[in-house]
Amino acid sequence: MASYQIRLTETDETYVCKAGESILHGMARLGKKGIPLGCRGGGCGVCKIQVLEGEYSSRVMSKCHISEAERADHFALACRIYPQTDLEIEVIGKMSKNI
Repeated sequence: MASYQIRLTETDETYVCKAGESILHGMARLGKKGIPLGCRGGGCGVCKIQVLEGEYSSRVMSKCHISEAERADHFALACRIYPQTDLEIEVIGKMSKNI
């Protein structure tokens, strides 16, 4: 099974995420910190990120948390995106409380 490197720009840390696994679940599975954990299903919006580099697929995200304009600028909920290449991401919001 393929796996991808996910790099958090704030800390320059990387972790491995399996193909078919959301980048939030990949981080949590490894016990890493960086992306805030919430409901893990797209309902709370605390895992909001911006993908700076790389390709991914996504599941439906609530427009309450990710607007169409944000989606066009590669903002997403980490629990709803799945890497297709290595990714470089920036956490939006309260990351400093989780490090």
